[in-house]
Amino acid sequence: MAFLVVYDACAMYGSTVRNLLLRLTGTGLVQAKWTAQILDELDRALDRRAIPEDKRNRLRRLITTAFPDGLVTGYEPLVDGLKLPDPDDRHVLAAAITAGAQVIVTANLKDFPSHYLQDWEIQAKSPDDFVLDLIGINSRAVHRCVQQIVAERRNPPETFEDVLNQLERGGLIETAATLRLW
Repeated sequence: MAFLVVYDACAMYGSTVRNLLLRLTGTGLVQAKWTAQILDELDRALDRRAIPEDKRNRLRRLITTAFPDGLVTGYEPLVDGLKLPDPDDRHVLAAAITAGAQVIVTANLKDFPSHYLQDWEIQAKSPDDFVLDLIGINSRAVHRCVQQIVAERRNPPETFEDVLNQLERGGLIETAATLRLW
């Protein structure tokens, strides 16, 4: 059975890392969740990178269409009662609580200290640690997801090593190293 996770916007910022996380969701190993607010944050971050609005809108449509059960709603009443070092991240924790998630996948671990999360039995994990955990559960599924990314990259064509290099640059250093050994 898939375990529940909430993808924070910062975890989905890089295109290759986002591609891998979403593909892993499609394997059934995990059931990923997010909120409209998380997708809004992702949109603003991509806008700052000068990604055109039509591409950002297409991405959001693809995410919500591919994973219609990914959207968490009804979390808002919890937000004000939660404490985190960065109050702007309380909505992510509220979404995780509402969804019954076991993990928040975030690149900002310092904003989700374990002593703030322990009451809800939620862990914060970096995308690298999260994917490493999935490799431990089903390395073939993770490898297949990377192969799918390679196969879709045709203009210009990319190799498995090219994609691993992109994952490394996106912070998945141990994941890339582990997949190189595989």
